[in-house]
Amino acid sequence: MSDIRSLFATRLYRAALSEKGNTVDADELEASCYSIAEDDEAGQEWCEDNDYPGYTSYASLTDLPWRFPIFGDLVKLLDAHVASFAEDLGFDLGDKKLKLEDLWINILPEGGTHSSHIHPHSVISGTTYVAMPEGTSALKLEDPRLPMMMAAPVRRKDVREELKTFVYVKPEVGDVLLWESWLRHEVPMNMTEADRISISFNYAWG
Repeated sequence: MSDIRSLFATRLYRAALSEKGNTVDADELEASCYSIAEDDEAGQEWCEDNDYPGYTSYASLTDLPWRFPIFGDLVKLLDAHVASFAEDLGFDLGDKKLKLEDLWINILPEGGTHSSHIHPHSVISGTTYVAMPEGTSALKLEDPRLPMMMAAPVRRKDVREELKTFVYVKPEVGDVLLWESWLRHEVPMNMTEADRISISFNYAWG
């Protein structure tokens, strides 16, 4: 009798921030993101120099949890979610922990995209969603085996999710998504007039 099973799973964690305690106020978090973007001249300059659509604090601010208490509250929730995901992944962390390495704001306006990329030197990466206007772009995840498929034919459109070449995940405001940092992902073009706002982060070991 034939035996077909799935091996080497790619795990994706999705949950509401509130599952790990009192959540942060979404309106206050959104207002904080806009306030920071308005005052962060170095970040604005980096975005302009690098043709980044909208705004990101990735290259300019490294201490958001220290500057703004609401980001400190957010990190406490993220720590708990990351610990749950690490347990699911079966990581043997020894006497070390997964610790927040960096955290940054993304404000993607109409027409903005974030091209396909990974997060080197980290273990777990993720995003929590502050504003997701109706019709805005989902997160696009790429099968990590894609470079090895070579002469494989394309998959049927109705193929099971674990066999798809790309998976699109449409989170809601207040959701957190986590994945291992080697998983390639991107944000397709925002086709709405409103801003798509998210906060991304990396966790490292030790």
